[in-house]
Amino acid sequence: MNRSGLLRLIGLGLAIALALSPPSTAQTAESPPGALASDAVPDSTALAAPPPWAAPADVAAKDTPSDDGSSITVTWSAAPGAVRYRIERAEPGGPFAEVGTTVPTLTTYNDESVEPGREFVYRVVAFGPAGEEGASTATAPVASEPQWFNGWLTLVLIALIAFIAVILYFIRKARSGEHLFIRRIAGLEAVDEAVGRATEMGRAVLYVPGVGDIQYLSTIASLNVLGEIAKKTAEYGTALRVPCANPVVYTVAREVVQGAHAAAGRPDTYDADSVYFLTEYALSYAAAVQGIMVRERPATNFLLGYFAGESLILAETGASTGAIQIAGTDATAQLPFFVVACDYTLIGEEMYAASAYISREPLSVGALKGQDVGKVVLILTLIVGTILSFAGVDFVRILETAPR
Repeated sequence: MNRSGLLRLIGLGLAIALALSPPSTAQTAESPPGALASDAVPDSTALAAPPPWAAPADVAAKDTPSDDGSSITVTWSAAPGAVRYRIERAEPGGPFAEVGTTVPTLTTYNDESVEPGREFVYRVVAFGPAGEEGASTATAPVASEPQWFNGWLTLVLIALIAFIAVILYFIRKARSGEHLFIRRIAGLEAVDEAVGRATEMGRAVLYVPGVGDIQYLSTIASLNVLGEIAKKTAEYGTALRVPCANPVVYTVAREVVQGAHAAAGRPDTYDADSVYFLTEYALSYAAAVQGIMVRERPATNFLLGYFAGESLILAETGASTGAIQIAGTDATAQLPFFVVACDYTLIGEEMYAASAYISREPLSVGALKGQDVGKVVLILTLIVGTILSFAGVDFVRILETAPR
């Protein structure tokens, strides 16, 4: 067989093989006759349109408990894949408007811009990674109302009642004549000695109530101490000088000193000129008191109350005259000056306790003792809370999540 015949035989074999081969996988049995393989497989981009984004479920709105009526709490179930939520509010039948947004890990929102008694409906819109939105159905209408009692302060109320009960208990014990121990305060222990020294020397006692207004706690505490000092000077027949830097403090101080003389049984020894007003300007007041210290040379100086920059001026001048000086203030910036220039210094709340310490009046002593017990309980609570925090127990979070 020549070459051309061999080629014709090979071509015939290939034709027969192609005719007997099965249909291509690109064309299925369901394809219509004559359809191309490219027609049988649809383009993937034709089915790329995403389904509607899942909206948050279980959306609910309720009045926020234990508030003043200006808040509504909205809760919902998380939408899978959401990157953030938008909270919308509307009046029943009205258009929705955005009131806030949250991160995907939060499924609650407090709307604190509502008007008490006014009804609103809410919905939550979830956003997908590509900006898809899914809006929930609207909630039932809800209105906020103020509550008479804040449930979050229940523990505070219990602590307050317990604190009052403790104070009343110690007041009752003090009135029954039982001796209640009060921590020794050196500056107050020296009061009798200081007043007695002035009496022996025939000199006056100078009492400076500070430069603060009457609303200062330190000024009020100072006036309480003034009453006890005035009572002792009345009993010993010692002259008392009380220069004031505030008109209201001056008026109250006069009444306090007069009442102290009456309580001591010597109202006739009260001298109205012993309490007087100088000036409201701090430095001018300090200069005037300096003059009293230098000219009259009182044997004892009490510097108790609120003081500012004039504290060192007064303390140094008093020290230069050789007087016994007992000072006290709650202005921490002035305490160092009193410590270095005075014989005794009452630090902070020691001045608040001074009246009860000196007078030993049952009401004051019982209240002071109750406050000390309250401080001990508070310190122990802080210690226990710190230990629990290190142990991984978040006691505050437990209280916040407790039902109200």
